[in-house]
Amino acid sequence: MNRLFLVLTALLILFGCAHKVKVADGVKPMLAGEELAGAELLDVAIAVFDSKELTEKDTETLGLSEEIRRAEERFVPIHLKYTMQRSGYWGAVRVVPGENNAHVQVRGTIDRADGEELSLSIEAVDALGVPWFARTYSERLKPSEHKGIVPEKKDPFQDLYNTIANDLAEHRKKLTAEEVLEIQHVSELRFARNMAPDTFEGYLALDEEGRNSLNRLPVVDDPMLERVRAVQVRDHMLLDTINGYYDTYYQDLWQPYGDWRSLHAEEVAALRKVESQALTRQLLGAAAVIGGILVSAGDSNAANSSLPGVMITGGAAAIYSGFQKREETKIHKDVLEELSISFSSEAEPLVVEVIGETVRLTGSAEEQYQKWREMLRDIYASETGLPPGRSEVEGEQGDYPAEEMTPGQ
Repeated sequence: MNRLFLVLTALLILFGCAHKVKVADGVKPMLAGEELAGAELLDVAIAVFDSKELTEKDTETLGLSEEIRRAEERFVPIHLKYTMQRSGYWGAVRVVPGENNAHVQVRGTIDRADGEELSLSIEAVDALGVPWFARTYSERLKPSEHKGIVPEKKDPFQDLYNTIANDLAEHRKKLTAEEVLEIQHVSELRFARNMAPDTFEGYLALDEEGRNSLNRLPVVDDPMLERVRAVQVRDHMLLDTINGYYDTYYQDLWQPYGDWRSLHAEEVAALRKVESQALTRQLLGAAAVIGGILVSAGDSNAANSSLPGVMITGGAAAIYSGFQKREETKIHKDVLEELSISFSSEAEPLVVEVIGETVRLTGSAEEQYQKWREMLRDIYASETGLPPGRSEVEGEQGDYPAEEMTPGQ
């Protein structure tokens, strides 16, 4: 009975947390009424998004491409970062290349993005491993909503971004001061355990559901923890550097991506209209041809009249007109493909310098960040004389596929 109760409770929690949100128009951002003290602020890491695999219809009919999706996987979390930063509820909000020990981790998947509609699956979890929510947000635009946009402040889908940021802020507001402090302590000790598991393993407990809790805290001014904090400062500096590159990328992307979305939405709408007109003309034409044949075959008087011939000729013309409309459809498809190619060439990743090496960021910076985390452990080991620890990214949290990042380009 106890097991059944636990299963039912888990299912209720699951279905209560994971649901679809159809975003309304005119969503106002939730802003903190007063400036929060530093001790009240939680840092947020927004991981570079994933995306659903494009279907044959997406690539052939709608003209979408993998290159566009890769750009969107960076663009969307960066704009969400800007939206959250303006709310006043958070400390540092960063876009990160992979898993991170921040106070709050936000993950996302792009389910649909075609200029007309944006659908995102968002999951938020804190450093304790406690899920905040898992929701799918969807918004469909009117053509006029592609106008009057402003980088960092107003995206065509700003209502969707505001809704996500508001939901995160609502959850933050429910936390007590004690819960905020526990999240901060666990986040720091998880980083410390990553650097030196033998030294810091006993401070945290990990339950069967993968949730962390405090066993005890280090003594005040613990020298080992002070060294960990010094290394963590370097980690944050590297993440800030990466965010600087992401921000530049976002700014470079804004104009071509905005133009592409607007034009693509127009093309998709035109494509849909043309296909409808073509189908209607072909169906009416076929009906006229068949009707003319039936009239001619069933009525000898009609057979001697011009009506069947007019019906058949008119029907054939309608069918031909339908095929001409199909040719227009092909023209629209070609335009979409040209837009995709143009966008891909304008949205080329940046060549940047990170910790003394020139690297090519072709999407996620995860490979470079993984290398940096390994360097951090070596730095900590050299400063303390202890053997380097094992990364949570490699160990407890699994392996995450990295996109191309080649040093020395």
